[in-house]
Amino acid sequence: MTKLAIVQKSPVFLNKEKTIASAVSLVEEAVVASAKLVIFTEAFIPGYPAWIWRLRPGGDYGVSAEIHSRLLQNAVNLESDDLKPLYDAAKQHNITIVCGMDERESQLSRATLYNTVIVIGPDGKLLNRHRKLMPTNPERMVWGFGDATGLKVVDTPSGRIGTLLCWESYMPLARYALYAQGVEIYIAPTYDSGDDWIGTLQHIAREGCCWVVGSGNILKAEDIPDDFPEKETLYPDNEEWINPGDSVVIAPGGKLVAGPMRKEEGILYCDIDCERAADSKRALDVAGHYSRPDIFTLHINTKEQSPVKFD
Repeated sequence: MTKLAIVQKSPVFLNKEKTIASAVSLVEEAVVASAKLVIFTEAFIPGYPAWIWRLRPGGDYGVSAEIHSRLLQNAVNLESDDLKPLYDAAKQHNITIVCGMDERESQLSRATLYNTVIVIGPDGKLLNRHRKLMPTNPERMVWGFGDATGLKVVDTPSGRIGTLLCWESYMPLARYALYAQGVEIYIAPTYDSGDDWIGTLQHIAREGCCWVVGSGNILKAEDIPDDFPEKETLYPDNEEWINPGDSVVIAPGGKLVAGPMRKEEGILYCDIDCERAADSKRALDVAGHYSRPDIFTLHINTKEQSPVKFD
């Protein structure tokens, strides 16, 4: 059995250093409760760009540019020591951490942002970095397209973990890529919420015969800093729930076993047994005995995509 903890807390919005410090504190809180796997939501560091759903696409250019500049300055550079406090916390407490973030690319232009989720092992080292393959609708004004270098399942003491971000879970071939690698804990950090989304996660638990963890974004207007451009126009009601969270844990087969945690900040805990993932595939194993490789095959290009090659 493994105890997992889903952190459903607001970040210190658009403040990288303070959000990372908050994440470390929340990890310590989860460790006191005996959690061995701690999960943060989509773009937790330094916050999901919720404003894109209220600004006019192609319009409000000056406001968009000002906010984007702030996001860019507070995005995570994985080649730097930005996340050292989080790596150190994983090693100190011998736990696995899954965390979403706005990542700033550091190899080419050094100005492109990605919607990224990472897995940190209990040795304090990076196990995987997955960049969202297809940003959704206005998200494309913020994030670049990821590739399949991180479309993988990794072994951890808590089980075999795979991650897809938000509406990537509506991409059947992306899901299948994880099923085919023996995913036991399918983690879906997300900005989506509501019964329809939870129904999607239940379907994945039935289809993939795996544990599904929906790590929901929670945000209130009062979490937006007062100096946020046009806050009084975009978020006039300080008590508004911009996103209600809806973190949830679903067992193989689709049964809700924890959550949804709705309009409530906190940490959602759940004990899971990864052996149930294998046991549940006796009747249905879409990447195993229920597949038809003589008819259907999936080819995945896992090479790093780059606009330039240096020989």
